[in-house]
Amino acid sequence: MMNLLSIEDFTKAQMGEVFEIANDLRADKSSLALKKGSIAVLLFEKPSTRTRISFEVAMAQLGGNYIYVDPRTTQLSRGESWSDTAKVLSSYVDFIICRLFKDEDLREIAKGSSVPVINALTDQEHPTQALADLYTIMEAKGKLKGLKIAMLGDVANNTFNSLMIAAAMMGMEVALIGPKANVANARFVSKAKEYGIVKIYDNVKEGVEGADVLYTDTFVSMGEESEAELRRKLFMPYQVNANVLKMAAPRAIVMHPLPAHRGEEVTAEVIDGKQSVVFQQAKNKLLVEKAIILYIAGRGK
Repeated sequence: MMNLLSIEDFTKAQMGEVFEIANDLRADKSSLALKKGSIAVLLFEKPSTRTRISFEVAMAQLGGNYIYVDPRTTQLSRGESWSDTAKVLSSYVDFIICRLFKDEDLREIAKGSSVPVINALTDQEHPTQALADLYTIMEAKGKLKGLKIAMLGDVANNTFNSLMIAAAMMGMEVALIGPKANVANARFVSKAKEYGIVKIYDNVKEGVEGADVLYTDTFVSMGEESEAELRRKLFMPYQVNANVLKMAAPRAIVMHPLPAHRGEEVTAEVIDGKQSVVFQQAKNKLLVEKAIILYIAGRGK
């Protein structure tokens, strides 16, 4: 049984296989489907638009079904453990897809579950987003190896953690660009450096130079609202705008996992511009999530 709790649960070769399945799905190979009656439970503590709906659509399009569960409506709200909940849920369904505040709770679910568990975001990682991002870069650029990705702003966030490792695994150079007061997660940087080149900058021009991909995310993530003004002030010098885009490679693409706060981490001019692949990136979440589900279920061949 395979889980996807961390991006490192997939090797470089396995990520390549997921991308091949995504290509087959895009070519409309209708034979790719789940076994009849497959059901996923979406156990979501945190609000979601793209991740929730894309996973729901993915299950439906693959011939399965889904049940959306807010933990506040379950016995978890009255103290039942994540592990006990997972033992029961996994006796009913074929997949447990989780969007949780704490990565440690995801690990408890995986310990109790007898079916695959997929991380749809925790405070530490967002591996399904990272895979959709890499697929989008490959789609736009025709390759991954040898490209440079510059990640600007809050370099310590969960999406960046997964993406820096995945990008390094696939042979990309990673530039983390943010203020000295906001340090990237040392554990994830160290892991990424085991696979490839990762450099840290506080100077935008130096970090962005030669970048093929500019990637940013919200300055204020869910759960950080009390620090909103402080964080905006800290990260505003790292906004992705027309001037920053000019510093990158001539045909650099702009990415953002959404939701975007136009005028904060990215300007409307850039996110709606001809070099933006942001909405193709969002569209590809569905395709890649379907590929992940099929791969984990052993239905991708």
